[in-house]
Amino acid sequence: MAQHAMPERGARLGRASGANGSGSTVTGVVLLLPGRPRLSPLSPGPVRPLARALTRAGGGAGLATHLVHGADGCQEWAADEVVRRYGDVPVCLAGYGAGGVTALRGAGHPAVNSVLALAPCLPEGASDGSPEPVKQLAGRQVLIVHGTNDACTDPELSFRLAARAKKANRSTCRFEVHSDGHGLREHRAEVVALAVDFILGAVLGNRWSRPVQDALAAPPPLGLRMPLASGFGRSLRG
Repeated sequence: MAQHAMPERGARLGRASGANGSGSTVTGVVLLLPGRPRLSPLSPGPVRPLARALTRAGGGAGLATHLVHGADGCQEWAADEVVRRYGDVPVCLAGYGAGGVTALRGAGHPAVNSVLALAPCLPEGASDGSPEPVKQLAGRQVLIVHGTNDACTDPELSFRLAARAKKANRSTCRFEVHSDGHGLREHRAEVVALAVDFILGAVLGNRWSRPVQDALAAPPPLGLRMPLASGFGRSLRG
């Protein structure tokens, strides 16, 4: 019998929205990792609108979305819990800020097939001088989104991480949101639309939009500095 990691103190999954909430069969799961777990888990950042958009766009096709409550590092327990509840379904770790770093670091769990990191708060470097690990991203589909005016964390750190990840994993891309800050507020609709497009493709097998396809196919640095076009969501609906 498979052994499951014990939850960190206070760790739990929020109530499912989407497929499980509507009684549909779950075919894929998104675990949302908020950036400030000690404060309101749905603020700040794009986590709340992303959860709503995923429910609308993917719930009918079997996508279930859970908010992960708990300390950093509980993503392994959360992924184990998904396997226990739903069986062998693909999992996307989607995080904002500190949660984006947690998502990137937790990609090695065997149930995880994709990672979305929104404005990840990457450290300048470890105390021993070693770079942020990327080995765990191999074989996963990875999207990083970062505002160019982020005053909380240097966007160049996520570019450097993406460049190292791309060498071992071609399925890595990164979009830049020009003139936007850490909260990704100025172009929130476009950021959410991009995130939904990526997740539906990675988890449910939907066809990605042309910009995502181009970003994944382009060699660095082009596919790692892909500008997020104004009106991205509207262009998809049109």
